[in-house]
Amino acid sequence: MKFVKIIVVVLVIFFGIVWAISSYLGVDDLKHCDAMPSSKKGCQAADAIVAISGGDTSARTSEAIKLYKNGWGNILIFSGAAADKSGPSNAKVMEEQAIAAGVDPNSIIIDEASETTAQNATETSNIFKENNITSAILVTSAYHERRAMLEFDRRATGVTLRGHPVAADNQWGPMWWSTPTGWALAIPETVNSLILATGGVNRQ
Repeated sequence: MKFVKIIVVVLVIFFGIVWAISSYLGVDDLKHCDAMPSSKKGCQAADAIVAISGGDTSARTSEAIKLYKNGWGNILIFSGAAADKSGPSNAKVMEEQAIAAGVDPNSIIIDEASETTAQNATETSNIFKENNITSAILVTSAYHERRAMLEFDRRATGVTLRGHPVAADNQWGPMWWSTPTGWALAIPETVNSLILATGGVNRQ
């Protein structure tokens, strides 16, 4: 009986940690909203929707396109340099995916220079200023959302930002804790997010 109690306690602690990490990393400011914008608090449309590349870039792009088509913003911003320098930038590939999905090319702005999340935030902040954008929804993978929001909050002064992660992609989902890849993403993202939250700097 004592052994069973120990197992139960260990499981409660383990899944408590899993829940805490999931909740912290995957911040979703639209989770209480409907599919389309409304007058509900925090559920109004933004000026722009931003998707940053990395991980499952296609899933991030698809989520941004869905938000755009549902009226959450009139401008799509895609940010990311080429993973393979011999090919097109990630942002260009994201743009092509959006156009193929029926998005007006005139509604798309791309940043092809950024190689890190900090650079995504810096370059996109410049786009905000150049286009008088004062509110945006930031789309990335759930494990990456907290750190991305912290980087953008630090640089995009005067812009109201809301985070909205991809619910599940080819690297992350509700069962992330059951795979080595999940923990390999969760641990450094949590550490780096806490560093940023306390005023530090990371280079990823």
